[in-house]
Amino acid sequence: MSTASSLPIVRTIGDLRQLVAGWRKEGHVVAMVPTMGALHAGHATLITAAAEGGARVVTSVFVNPTQFAANEDFGTYPRDEAGDVARIAPAGGHAVFAPGVAEMYPEGFATAISVGGPAEGLESDYRPHFFRGVATVVAKLLLSCLPDRALFGEKDYQQLLVIRRMVTDLGIPTEIIGHPTIREADGLAMSSRNAYLSPAERAVAPKLHQVLAEAAEAIRGQVPPAEALIAGNRTLDAAGFKVDYLELRNARTLAPVADTGAEPLRLLVAARLGKTRLIDNLAV
Repeated sequence: MSTASSLPIVRTIGDLRQLVAGWRKEGHVVAMVPTMGALHAGHATLITAAAEGGARVVTSVFVNPTQFAANEDFGTYPRDEAGDVARIAPAGGHAVFAPGVAEMYPEGFATAISVGGPAEGLESDYRPHFFRGVATVVAKLLLSCLPDRALFGEKDYQQLLVIRRMVTDLGIPTEIIGHPTIREADGLAMSSRNAYLSPAERAVAPKLHQVLAEAAEAIRGQVPPAEALIAGNRTLDAAGFKVDYLELRNARTLAPVADTGAEPLRLLVAARLGKTRLIDNLAV
């Protein structure tokens, strides 16, 4: 265990459990904010929310290789541990769990968690490996720390529902809390991958949220969903996006919507702008 600016940086599961055990002996509630680093203001908001009520907060920083396909950006994903640590303490965090790959996936590691239900469709149609990697690493993080609660941003809405399903099904005693998406002033959802956008692409990127807002307003105004989604796809195409999906789903299950008047609704989108893949969602 090392420290930076008095913030403990824990590298092993054993040290993490020892730290958390000490907090519990002192009567503290324990919260966790799992991240892949490259922290921004959205992550800081999660950490601050996790610390509410005096909870001790572990922020994990681990770029998880099992959720990247061979053609994806694992090697170039932004990494800045010193910068991350500098953000965590002011936001209200109490410790950083920053394991290496060998700590999380030691030699001989041969287990993966596969989730059905909300993991089926949308992201999995384009990244079939993704949720298996996410579920496996999040389960391992939660079992290593056993926090009372863990916070995840709603920007990754499908991921949030997948993690809730996994925790419920496996009986992991952690409350999973979704936190509203934090946005830039122009509406773009904060994301570590926004750093990949060129200045010209960055100027166009807010159109993604704008299209969601327009489609949600149209659907609330009784425009048929299919019509609203066609209009949204046309707008994104014209702006230079390559759309993977723009869909209306049941907000609790992510199943296709059978009755817009009787179900909670969520719009979800994934689209590429240049080499950058952006995702977003909005309640209807």
